[in-house]
Parts: sequence; C-alpha cells; structure tokens
Amino acid sequence: MSLIHVLIIEDDGDDYFLLSDTLKNIKRQEFKLDWASTYESGLSRLKEQQHDIYIIDYLLGAKTGIDLITEAIAAKCQQPMILLTGMDNADVDLAAAQLGAVDYIVKDALNEERMERSIRYALAQSASARALRASERKYRMLFEQASDMIFVADLQGHMSSISSAAEEVTGFTAAELTGRTFQSLFQSAEQVEALLLKLTTEGEVINQESQILCKDGVVRTCAVSIKKHLDHSGQVYYQGLLHDMTAIIREQRALLMQDKMEATGRLMRTLAHEVRNPLTNIHLALEGVALAELPEDHEVHDYVDIIRRNSNRISDLITELLNSSRPAELKLLPCSLQSVLEEVLTETSDRINLRKMKVIRSFDEGEDKVMLDKSKMKIAFTNIIINALEAMEEGKGVLEIGSWIKPGKIILFMRDNGIGIPPENLTRLFEPYFTSKTTGMGLGLASTLNILKAHGATVDVESTVGAGTIFWLTFDLIAS
Repeated sequence: MSLIHVLIIEDDGDDYFLLSDTLKNIKRQEFKLDWASTYESGLSRLKEQQHDIYIIDYLLGAKTGIDLITEAIAAKCQQPMILLTGMDNADVDLAAAQLGAVDYIVKDALNEERMERSIRYALAQSASARALRASERKYRMLFEQASDMIFVADLQGHMSSISSAAEEVTGFTAAELTGRTFQSLFQSAEQVEALLLKLTTEGEVINQESQILCKDGVVRTCAVSIKKHLDHSGQVYYQGLLHDMTAIIREQRALLMQDKMEATGRLMRTLAHEVRNPLTNIHLALEGVALAELPEDHEVHDYVDIIRRNSNRISDLITELLNSSRPAELKLLPCSLQSVLEEVLTETSDRINLRKMKVIRSFDEGEDKVMLDKSKMKIAFTNIIINALEAMEEGKGVLEIGSWIKPGKIILFMRDNGIGIPPENLTRLFEPYFTSKTTGMGLGLASTLNILKAHGATVDVESTVGAGTIFWLTFDLIAS
C-alpha cells in the first residue's frame, strides 16, 4: 500500500483537524498530511507540486477556493484537486468542475467512505489524464516532426490540425492553410475529381501521384493519401498526408538522363569512327580527281566542289557532335556561383534590354563557392539564359534567377514565363541535334549538360506549356 501525500488548504484550524481525523480513520489507505492555513501559502505549495492530491476549502479569507484552483491551473499544476464547501451550491460545483477540480464535497456530507472514494476516484482520473497527456505529447511530436504534410479536414475539405511540414512541402504555413480546402492545393481539376470520386466510392485514396501548386508557383509532385473517418458524434472527416516526391523524381530523371547521355555518347563516338573512315576515302578520291588533267571549265570541277564542301561539313558536324558528348576537360578553381551568374547577366544584358525583359534576382545569403571551370560554366549558364530569353514574349518576359543553400549543397534555379516545353519534347531536351527552333543545330543544351555533368552537378527541368520553364541545378559546396 503506497503512501499518499495530501495537502489540506484550510484557514480554519478546527475544520483542518476534523478533516485530518477523517483521513486517518480510513483503514485501507495511509496518508501523509500537510497543512497550508492561508491562501498564499496554499498557492505557493501548489506550485511546488510535491503532493499527490490537494483538498481545498472554498472560503479562504478574502479569496475563494475557485480563485486558488484558477491560479493553480494557470501555474500548470496537474495534480488532482478536491473542493470542500460548507454549503451545497450547484453554481460553485459547476465552476469547480469546469476549472478542473475532480470533485466537490459538502462538509456536512463528509465521512470516511465519501472521502476515501473521492480520493481514489481523483487519483485514478489523474493517472488517466497523465497517460492521455503523455500520449498526446508523443503523437503531437510525431505529428510535428514528420517530414510529410499531415492534415485533418471536414467533409467539404476545409483543413485544420495541419502539421508544420506543410511549409516545407507547399510553401504555405499551417496558419495560412487553415480553413482552406485541400482541393485548392491541386494544380489539376481533373486530379481533384478523380480523388473525390475515389473517396466517395472507396473511402480512401492511397499514394495517388498528384501535382501540387505551391506558394511560390512551383509545381511539386506529391503522393497523396486521404482516408475518410467518423468522429465520436458520427460526423465524417478526412485525414490526409502529402508526401513530396519531387526530389525522388528529380533524382530518377537525372540518373535516366545520365544513362541516356552516356549511351548517346558511346553511339556518337562509334558512329563518328564509322563515318570518318569512308569520309577519309572520299577526301582522298577528291584529291585524285583534283590532280587529274581536266580542262578548267569541265563540269566535273563543279561536282568536286560540291562534294568537298559537303564532306567538310560532315566532318565539322562529327567534330561538334563529339565535342558535345565528350567529357569536358576542366580547370577547376573555387568560384562563387552568384558572381559567375552576374557576369553572364552582364554579358547578355544587351540582349535582355533589347527585348525589354525583366530579371529578378533572389539569391540565398551564405557561402556559395564551388569548384568550377569558370569559362565553361559561363557557356553553360549563357546557353540556358539565352534559351529562356528566346522562349519569352518581347516586352513581357520575366527571368527569375536565384539560389537556395542547404547543408553541403547549393541549388540554382532559372525560371522564365515563356511558352513552355511540351512533355514529349521535355524528355529530349538535351539530345544532340534536337531543337524546336527554326535556326540552330540543337547542340547548345547538349553541350550545357555535358559541362554541368563534368562538374558533378545534377540537372532537372520542369515546364508547363503556356506558363514557362524552370531549370534546377544542384552543386556540391566546397567543404568549409
């Protein structure tokens, strides 16, 4: 039988001794009693929280037990409190219960049995409350520390109880999302219709890949899971989770692009070797024809010139193709990415101003040095920027260039509001000789990718037709 520590807060000495005798007469439990004879000393002892239970008289001089319980609760006192009073008053009883007192006892009705039952009930209720609070803290911690956005929504989709990870996933804070519908986060109305249909017919959606429109206008791919539940009153509500898959998809695309470029490079080198062998024979044959003693006005000379010009053109194309797929030879030095980009913007400022374009800079503060071959990286950045300028309407183009610095990494982004790239072209964007322009050979971005890969950078491109394109470039920072 464990000893129960009790603090009696009572300003009348006679009442204290009567109550202490009642407690001592309880045979099934042993108590250690302490006494506080004033409101102030009782409050001080309550704040110490050194007792298992507190028995508080209603009348304590100029103040009441209700006042004391109010101050105790405000001071985070979590031990159970029982209120004693000399008269039966329903209003006092209700006020005490609403504040957190576990029981209300009229002194005239006090006896050993009533007191023992009240204390036993109060301690059991307190233990349950502590267990519930511990459980709430545990799940609240899991809720808040989760990397996925978790939310609760009503039947119409209005969100509440949103985890702090919402800001990482969507850019919106939990406060900004509270009251909004989860449907408003989706980029596509068709995806919302499909999701709601499945919720209606099956009661849940598991890992539906969806495009989520973030606060900064970026579209992220998320796995969405939502399940229908009933609360204690029978009302329908939803629990939902958004898992950001953007980084995984970006990494998969980068690996696929790397494999694709390596295969393309091997193919190009094999093809170049096979083409140059017969091309060499053509050049030798042309030299033989040129040495033949033919009249200057003979029509063969015209054909020889045509063959020579085109064979030289084929040789140049092969050289350019090999250069675009051959690993770039680099002279690496520590460089600030922002400074390199600023130089490129200065060098392309005439073209930017001529087309009346607007450039917005939003660089993250912090150390942004990486190992670069400055001249080659300027070529890569210039190719991306020029492509962005050519994709935007004159006088209405906005090019946003910025960076985010994370532990060991820096992410550059270049976003335009141009015509965008159709999905079928996006997968071929870095292929040699692929271009949607009426002019150009389609080797600029292939060379750009080659330079970036040689620097160990990862590249990802997102585009929406009619809305624009964004390039994401991730570099390793120099270890400090």
